[in-house]
Amino acid sequence: MRAAILAVLAGSVLLTGAACDSDAQVYDAGAPAPSATSPAPDYSADTALVCGKLNEVFTGKLDDFGAAIGKMIAYKEAKQADNVAKAEKSAAAELQSAGAQIRKETSVAQNPELKQAGETSAVKFETSARDRKYIKNIKTAADLDKTLKPQLTEWMSPVAGYCA
Repeated sequence: MRAAILAVLAGSVLLTGAACDSDAQVYDAGAPAPSATSPAPDYSADTALVCGKLNEVFTGKLDDFGAAIGKMIAYKEAKQADNVAKAEKSAAAELQSAGAQIRKETSVAQNPELKQAGETSAVKFETSARDRKYIKNIKTAADLDKTLKPQLTEWMSPVAGYCA
């Protein structure tokens, strides 16, 4: 009998030691297991508001940019170099302003990814405002579509996925 008690005690000590060394989590049967993941925050309402503001920026500032580019083309065709330079400068100022507005509108976004996308888009606008190579390539209305369309896509693509 003594041998049987010793065997049970030895077995329980071994099992207790094994349980302590195990990585398995032990839960109280009455308590729910902790959740592995919490639900992602819902930014949809705030994103819709931010995207509405961005749409206003894209239609307002880019309309002004388009008007400046239109003037520039007319001046190029009329060979009025001084006015071409003024129109280029005006177009660049509209891009710079659009970048600043995009940054402002997305800086308050609740979604950190939209906030970052807005910053990326703003930098693209502002960089293009300083580096005007693509503007110089626009000499006629025919050049406008093939030059500006890909450029607009490049500028707005970071936020487009959030505001589609």
